[in-house]
Amino acid sequence: MQIHVVQSGESIAGIAQLYGTTVQAIVQTNQIPDPNRLVVGQAMVIPIWGSFYWVQPGDNLWSIGQRFGISYLSLAEVNRINPNQPLPVGFRLVIPPRPRTQAETNAYIEPRGTEVSQALIEDARNVVPYLTYLAPFSFEARRDGSLKPLPLDDLPNIASNAGTTTMMVVTNLENGQFSGELGREILQSEAVQDLLLNNIISQAKSMNASDVHFDFEFLPGDLREPYINFLRKARERLHAEGLLISAALAPKTSAEQAGQWYEAHDYGAIGEIVDFVVLMTYEWGYSGGPPMAVSPIGPVEEVLQYALTEMPANKIMMGQNLYGYDWTLPFEPGGEYATAVSPQRAIEIAGQFNVPIQYDTTAQAPHFDYVDEQGRSHKVWFEDARSIQAKFDLLKRLNLRGISYWKLGLPFPQNWLLIDANFEVVKR
Repeated sequence: MQIHVVQSGESIAGIAQLYGTTVQAIVQTNQIPDPNRLVVGQAMVIPIWGSFYWVQPGDNLWSIGQRFGISYLSLAEVNRINPNQPLPVGFRLVIPPRPRTQAETNAYIEPRGTEVSQALIEDARNVVPYLTYLAPFSFEARRDGSLKPLPLDDLPNIASNAGTTTMMVVTNLENGQFSGELGREILQSEAVQDLLLNNIISQAKSMNASDVHFDFEFLPGDLREPYINFLRKARERLHAEGLLISAALAPKTSAEQAGQWYEAHDYGAIGEIVDFVVLMTYEWGYSGGPPMAVSPIGPVEEVLQYALTEMPANKIMMGQNLYGYDWTLPFEPGGEYATAVSPQRAIEIAGQFNVPIQYDTTAQAPHFDYVDEQGRSHKVWFEDARSIQAKFDLLKRLNLRGISYWKLGLPFPQNWLLIDANFEVVKR
């Protein structure tokens, strides 16, 4: 696989010729709706064996091998050249694919209403081959220890047919919001907890889940110890039934981080109890905030590095967004909310308004500006193949357990192609 960024004047036919592939292969791989309307700055995944590298001034075979983690002799053999010959600038080298590393992958899927939409079912069917877990979101814990029903339809079977297991997500959502008071009623009553765990185990077995995933958010700080004690009790009950236990954690950079989203999430204690965690390393740029990258790589790594001081790497799944946002400018706090957009839709918008896509190398994220038909200015930050590959490189460098996506329903075909190119997805 090769990531190619469209330059001014390029055509799909010319790009196909450059890489020795076909227009049809590139179009199908990237789900390009109009091959005659490429966007300058658009990142595409080229479906070829390995990748190509064009020799730059100062390069030699040894330095290129060091850059790509391959011996210069192997590089010479693959390209059928003398390892001692000078390389002319512009010479095209074939770089063999790097060995894939093992990783777990998860994607949340959020049915709305009383049944799973056909669009979500199709999206699940398309991506489960690339997943360890499919996580329907969510079973809401109630104050009496019962669970609010969640439509699953055929999702567990779709997952199972691809060797993917189902993750049962349990939340303290109430009336569409995470509720600290709901959390308090559950965490301060042993009887409610016992009934809740009975219901969770029954539901997990009925949907053939392998993991129960607690996403309790916005808990007051004084519930830190009660939440830890509940998770400890849940681990004992779930492990006895052959089930894993995991937890979603807010993105912290220190144990003392203040705020109701953070204080009850004790990385060290929770990391010791559960089998793994999902760190919610996204939403720096969010719908109600000012325009910025949703998951800029610097802040993401800062959270991961802190987590590594509290728990082993093989317990950490990095959270990743499958969407971006379109902000109407000027941004005003409390004003108009940004609109969520898929990476595919972001490219369509850039093409519609004939603006180039820029790439912020600090945030490792694409963005662009445009003016709509009503004369309003917009800023769009989103994800593309480059930003995702940067996260995969970080995951591998830190030797993390894997990656978890929020959420299915917004198309991003390049992501799944790069999952396959980078990782041997663990199946349970």
